[in-house]
Amino acid sequence: MTVRGVLKSMRASAPFALLLVSMCAATPLSTRAEDARLHPGLRSAPRITHALNGAPGDPVNVAFIGSEEDLHLCLISAKWAPADPVTLKSSMRIVGDTVFRRSYVDAPVSNLLLWGRKQDFAFERPVGKDPRQRHHVRFWRADKVDSLKRPLWIGAATYDTRVGFKERTVKITHHIAADVDTERDKLIADVKETGDLVDFFWVDGFHDKLRGKNGGGDPWFTDGRLAVGVISLHNRFAPKP
Repeated sequence: MTVRGVLKSMRASAPFALLLVSMCAATPLSTRAEDARLHPGLRSAPRITHALNGAPGDPVNVAFIGSEEDLHLCLISAKWAPADPVTLKSSMRIVGDTVFRRSYVDAPVSNLLLWGRKQDFAFERPVGKDPRQRHHVRFWRADKVDSLKRPLWIGAATYDTRVGFKERTVKITHHIAADVDTERDKLIADVKETGDLVDFFWVDGFHDKLRGKNGGGDPWFTDGRLAVGVISLHNRFAPKP
């Protein structure tokens, strides 16, 4: 079906969707793709997060281009849940749920810093009913947008394997799996399943340092690539080839 045919069929029942398709079609796909790869936020993106005490944290390994609303809705569609804020109540709950192995779908995620500030939000996907194990990702918004006014969300995706003490402290924390690329690839695969990923590319050689250790004492390694996806819920209304 042609674009004109799709728009005609949608006109009576979904005027808002019609507007979205028109907006999306107004910019050629080649222009949008080229603009994504030249996003100014990518050039100045930090490579490593930091703990509140200044110690190195988890490596940056994923990024999305798109509005905050689209990214939130896309992640929820991918069956990832927004994490609770870290409070005394949520901290006590995760301790209790860990002991009794009760599910905590939106368990809190500890704060890490990028550009000197904590994450804007975090998402997670539980593994069974044990809150000690979970997929999770933190996101920070870059301070620059591209020529299409789209923000860049830099993320650090890791997999929690267990709960324990931070290195040389008595503070309780989650410990991560060393292979951070597997978690990066898991997140991208889940997002692709939603159909909201309109473009995807790799930034090769993003990391010069391919091995490290975070503030919790956990080693990590990576192939050095940054996965970048372009999110748009407009794609749900776009004509199919």
